[in-house]
Order: sequence, then C-alpha cells, then structure tokens
Amino acid sequence: MMNKLFYGDNIEVMRKHIPDNSIDLCYIDPPFNSKRDYNQIYNNIGTEDKAQAMAFVDTWEWNILAEKEYEEICLNQNGVFTLQTSDLIIGLGKILGRGSLLSYLVSMTLRINEIHRVLKPTGSFYLHCDPTVGHYLKIVLDAVFCGAGGDFRNEIAWCYRSRPQSRKHFGRKHDVIFFYTKSDKYTFNWQDTVRPLSDATIKKYKLRDEDGRLYRLQGRGITGSPIRSAKDVEQKWEITNPELVIRDYLDEKIGVVSEDWWQIDIINQSAKERLGYPTQKPEALLERIIKASSNEGDTVLDAFCGCGTTVAVAERLGRNWIGIDITYQSISLILKRLSETYGEEIKSKITTDGIPSDMESARALANKQDDRLRKEFEKWAIITYSNNKAMLNDKKGKDRGIDGYLRILQSKDQSRDILFSVKSGKVGTAMLRDLRGVVEREGAAAAIFITLYPPTKDMLKEAASAGTYVNEFMQSIEKIKIVTVKAILDGERLNVPLAVNPLKKAEKSSTGNHEQLGIEYREN
Repeated sequence: MMNKLFYGDNIEVMRKHIPDNSIDLCYIDPPFNSKRDYNQIYNNIGTEDKAQAMAFVDTWEWNILAEKEYEEICLNQNGVFTLQTSDLIIGLGKILGRGSLLSYLVSMTLRINEIHRVLKPTGSFYLHCDPTVGHYLKIVLDAVFCGAGGDFRNEIAWCYRSRPQSRKHFGRKHDVIFFYTKSDKYTFNWQDTVRPLSDATIKKYKLRDEDGRLYRLQGRGITGSPIRSAKDVEQKWEITNPELVIRDYLDEKIGVVSEDWWQIDIINQSAKERLGYPTQKPEALLERIIKASSNEGDTVLDAFCGCGTTVAVAERLGRNWIGIDITYQSISLILKRLSETYGEEIKSKITTDGIPSDMESARALANKQDDRLRKEFEKWAIITYSNNKAMLNDKKGKDRGIDGYLRILQSKDQSRDILFSVKSGKVGTAMLRDLRGVVEREGAAAAIFITLYPPTKDMLKEAASAGTYVNEFMQSIEKIKIVTVKAILDGERLNVPLAVNPLKKAEKSSTGNHEQLGIEYREN
C-alpha cells in the first residue's frame, strides 16, 4: 500500500477518498478553539516580526457554513449520525447559542463521525485536546462512539514541564488525550508501552533459586498466606508453608504497565526534532500511541497532521499511513521532513492528492471561498517555486505588498531579500510599477511576480526596464521577474546560490524505518 498525503479539508478528503472500515488507528491533534493565531517560526532569520508566518488560525465564528453543518447533524440528513449525536448537538445549540463554541463543536462532531466511519471494527481513536474544550469533546465522543457500540477506554493526561507563564492560576502543564475504540475487540499491545522497573523495586528481589535466578516471595491471592507486606517476605515461609507462598521471578518481569498519565518532555528550543512548527508534538508521545494500538503493516490516519509527527513515527515503526492537512505549509513541511530523514527516494513511496497539478486545479485553489484558505494559493505558489526556501508573509492587512521573501547572502556579512508578490486575478503594468517601488522601499535585491494569468507585452517590457541585480557570489538576476503559474506547474523553480534556508532540517535516520526512539520514563 502506498502511503498517502492529502492537501485539503479533512471532511472532504475522508468522504471522497477513505473507505468504510479501512483504518486501524487514528490520532488527531486538532485546533482547541483557543482563539489564537499560530505562527510557524523560521530558523533564526531576521527580526521577530519577519521570522514567522501564520500556520493556522484557531478562531471560529458562526456563519453560513456553520449553520449548514449544524442542520446536517440535527436533521440527520444522510442518516449517518447516532440519535445521541443529533440530540446532543440540538441540546448544545439551546445551551450555548449560535456562536464560536457551537461552530467549533459542530465542525469537530462532523469530523469525529467520519473518523468513526473509516475505522475498522477493531480500530482505535485518540483525540488530543486541552482543558479549553475537552469536556465538550468528551460528550461528543460518547455520543458518536458509545452510541454506536464503541467504548471509552482512557482519559490520558500528557504531563510536561516548562516554566509557568501566569501568576493568576496554577501552571497549566498537561494536555488531555481521549482514547476510544469502535468495539470491544481492539489492538492493545500493553507490553510495548511498559516502563522499566525502578532500582528500588529491583532491590526487593533478594532470593536466588538453585539456578541462580533472582526472585521474591509473594502471597497475594492465597488465602491464609503469612505474607501480607514486604517486611513479611522471608525465605522461612517458603520452607514452612510452601503452599501459601509463590515465587515472583525478576527475569519474568517485563516492566510496569503504563498508567493514564504520561510524563514526556515537550520539544524544547534546542531539541533535534524541533522544526519550528506551532503545536509540534514529541515523537515519543506518538510512538507510545502507535505501538500500543497498532501493529506493523496496519494503517494509521492523522486527519490534522500539521508538521507530520504522526506520519514520521508511523513510517519509522513500519505502519502504513494517511495524512491530511488543510494548509500547504504543512504538506510541504511533511514532504521535506520525510525526505531529509529517509532520503529523496521516500517520495516514490508516497502518493499526494490535492496539490495543484494543472491549471484547472490551480485556479480552483485560487478561487476557494473558505476564509481558512484565503492565503493557500499564495502559499502554494511561493513555497513550490522557491523549493521550500522562501518565508511567507501572512499578516492580514499588513503585508506591505509582500506575500513572501527569500533571503540571500550579498556578502560574507550582509544579506538581502528577494520579495514575492502573488496575483490570482487580472494583472497589469501598474502592479509591476508598484512592486518596483516596494523593492526600493524595502532595500530588497529583487522581486518575483507570480501570476495566475499570462502577462501582457507591456508588463514584460516594464519588468525588463527594472534592470538586473548582481553581487560577488552569483550571476545577475532580473530585478523584477515575472513567473506564471503554468511555468511553475511545468517545473520552473527559483535557483539562486547562497539562499539562506529558513527551515530547520529534520534529523536523518541512521538505521532505517525501525530505528527506536529513546523515551525517558520517570517513577514517582
């Protein structure tokens, strides 16, 4: 099976491309309705103002789309929702009213319901959230999963350490992960999640048998056993009352079964796996989930795959995987992460869907009406043409005529920017004159004008009149270069030497897909 990476809205992707009962494990780390904008942090380049770009918006509002989705669930228009699910959303509508929170919960309910559909009868689902809306999501999960014969298994607390940021409340240092299964028959490899015995526990194994094996005596579960506590364990009980004691051998102990709280460090500023993507989760967290609830060859789905931690760990552990994300930043970052970890040949084992491949699909992306996709055409054009080396400028209303920029070295100690401007509508010479003014205002080296529609002859003359830029490191480049979307689709790419890479490289795998990741365990 080819691994699959989808660029698009996950509800549409799941409905069109993922069959019923086909997924063994699904993990999602969706937006939490935090009412925040999350920025991708670039690789220590420039000022703070220019070193980041919006990755996704976690703000919801009640609009026509929300109303349509609300009616779909309440009226059960396609007969795919449990009675509990429809009644729940109707009730929440009465309690919460038409607003941001209800819009978020309606959106999540649709997606949770689709995830339930695509899971195999033996499938498992992990939903990652925080206390902001976790209590609401729990009852949505109960309605979808338990209402259809599934069950709740665990509320897992992922605990992490970092400096508290508030003096108005206790430091919020845990996330919540809800674990549900579609039925009572499901994969749970408990032995793959155990943590080592502590030194204090190991020291309790003081006795040796005739073969030299370490053991201790236990009387648990034996009526009348004299052994009730650790201080009662002496070898004389085995001699005088052998039927009332049992031998507990150290070499038969696999370890301690994981509890429902996990102490796993967050990704700190200097961590090798840190990519600069907001809300990036540690590989150790996903390794535990994937090992526990899937086997080699199973299929793992992440419908909000972000920077691709789930798919990267699934790849390393020998699982098949499907990733979906609505932003091109995520899709390009995942492909970059996998190719840097496993080599460019990994791309031959991945099928992609939703990335523009012809003019029709490029125009479709440019004409998306959903506000969440407002900048996606620009992102795709800039990231693709620059070979993932450009930085995005995604400040609403404050882009100063700049949609992105690529930094190049002008000398050993100085750098300058190549600016990007992307247009999906009608274009003319006035736009190029304005862009020349932006280049001069910003002190930039040059600018790339990307257009969905072909330029006119006057536009080509205007661009040529701007002249060229050259420095000691490179051949001259046009100060104003026009690039059509068709040329990008045909494979044209910006190739300038000494471009500064804005993204941190992923760590290269040294031993192939099944390299094990070290996880630090702590016992209290």
